[in-house]
Amino acid sequence: MFMLDIDKSIEDYSERISKALIEHLPVANDGQKSVVKAMKYSLTNGGKRLRPILVLEFCKMCGGDTEKAMAYACAVEYVHTYSLIHDDLPCMDDDDLRRGKPSCHKMYGEATALLAGDALLTHAFEIASTADFDGAKNADAVSLLAQNSGVCGMIGGQVLDLKYEAASPSMSQLLTVHKLKTGAMISAACLLGCIAGDATEAQVLAASKFAYYLGIAFQIKDDILDVTGDEEKLGKPVGSDKDNEKTTYVDIVGLNKAQEDVEKLTQAAIESLSAFENNEFVSSLAEYLTRREK
Repeated sequence: MFMLDIDKSIEDYSERISKALIEHLPVANDGQKSVVKAMKYSLTNGGKRLRPILVLEFCKMCGGDTEKAMAYACAVEYVHTYSLIHDDLPCMDDDDLRRGKPSCHKMYGEATALLAGDALLTHAFEIASTADFDGAKNADAVSLLAQNSGVCGMIGGQVLDLKYEAASPSMSQLLTVHKLKTGAMISAACLLGCIAGDATEAQVLAASKFAYYLGIAFQIKDDILDVTGDEEKLGKPVGSDKDNEKTTYVDIVGLNKAQEDVEKLTQAAIESLSAFENNEFVSSLAEYLTRREK
């Protein structure tokens, strides 16, 4: 019953978010239609919509207007989608599949895929800066999104991830990669919701803690699924980390301990939500993510 309920809630959220993502696409003249088509292809290529859901839920838990917060939700998903396009490029992970479908560069070529990613990133800031909030709030949102997606956030994590591909990172180094590469955009999502909902200082602190624990747990779960996952469900090959001789959390602590740590981190994330009323959905979402098969 629990899984059916959370699945239905995620599906309902995804439908709303997917519609808004398309509505926010830029209008293109004849010369730019190819790149907008590639942007739309990647935006509509499935996914859990975790980050925009977190924006809307944290806004809701703070008593804010989720309709107005949808712009922030779309902005964070645009950034996430750009990162996936670039991750799949031959110069990065060189993945031909994304969620069971051809990667953007396999559909439209490397140059168009690169530009589609760039366009998604830059358009994200336009969406956030023109949201239906006052200028100061939108400025805070843009600054947060830039910081968490840039060198001190997601991109910084990707740089470290590439650096450690040819080395054996320590546990501390690996956790830093997870915190930045995965956790930074989860943090951005939670805190964008807090901005939209006029969160208290205590709520902002609680949201930051939740995002930290969930971000680490989410990435460890990804490492586990790369060992135990079903290729058909994942929509991409399994065992790629091993094939690329990449050190993962599972390599360092073992499969059983990794799963135990996912559960402990998830519980810590849930406990941090005590600063919010009506936190049942986000708590259930965190548990759902630890049990996911894709």
